[in-house]
Amino acid sequence: MPLRDALAACLVMVLWGLNFVVIDWGLVGVPPLVFAALRFLVVLLALPFVPRPAAPLGRVLAIGACMSLGQFGLLYTALAVGMPPGLASLVLQLQAVVTVVVAVALLGERPRGVQWAGVAAGLVGLGVVALGRGGQVPLVALLLTVGAAGSWALGNVLVRRLRVPGGLGLTVWSALVVPVPLLALSLVVEGPGAIGEAVRHLSLAAVVSTVYTAGLASLVGYGIWNRLLERHPASEVAPFTLLVPPVGLLSAWLVRDERLTSAGLAGGALLVLGVALVVLGPRFGRPRRRRPGSTPSAGAGLGRAGSARERNDPARAEVR
Repeated sequence: MPLRDALAACLVMVLWGLNFVVIDWGLVGVPPLVFAALRFLVVLLALPFVPRPAAPLGRVLAIGACMSLGQFGLLYTALAVGMPPGLASLVLQLQAVVTVVVAVALLGERPRGVQWAGVAAGLVGLGVVALGRGGQVPLVALLLTVGAAGSWALGNVLVRRLRVPGGLGLTVWSALVVPVPLLALSLVVEGPGAIGEAVRHLSLAAVVSTVYTAGLASLVGYGIWNRLLERHPASEVAPFTLLVPPVGLLSAWLVRDERLTSAGLAGGALLVLGVALVVLGPRFGRPRRRRPGSTPSAGAGLGRAGSARERNDPARAEVR
């Protein structure tokens, strides 16, 4: 990969890693579900300029219900109830581990031994993080973040099962299913009074945060990411996503003085190791044959068909 493209990939990881601190900063005074809905309303402004994925709209919306509605509804709520943004950037990467498990159950995929080792390391790491919270992180916030990772993982598998091309088009068009359900749920949870008050007195921080998450993290980030995936094999591009947790943790430390406990650091290291084994595992050895009748991977995050090696690479799961 040329240096220019490697630097572009690093820029995207910085945008995505800062995403967590920026969301947390803008959440003050805004109901989390309303805030998430605002993000995707801004994303939808790009709808006239982005071609629809070459798939039935129902499939696109089904994926959006997991990748966007479920993931970000749970993540924003987790941050609102006390999940530190740096730790959130780390725990959310559990999605790569969960994707492997869900793909086995729903697609009949057969991961390599190194990937199963990654699943085990990731789950143990999550357990260490949970036990090492030290009273600083509410258990419900941690569980909501794990739920967000699970929702994202299910979306990854649906991309493969339904054969929907990933990328910017999927990000934008799948946003159609997000704002209305989030606003309706917020009406039930927070009530119309709280929503009206938040919208009428939307802070500058909330506006800047929304512009950043929708414009830079989603649209600009995916615009660059798609070009990289068009130019290079997914196995060369996807490992850059391992930079997201370090950027998230560093930014949370600099901005919020967020520090992990010793157990949190140890568990986080195990979790990142597990994700690394899952992402990089397909690069070692020959692919294992799929069971007869299993669905081949369409690959998330790649808008065109790749080689057989790339289509079996779970590293192509999308990251936002």
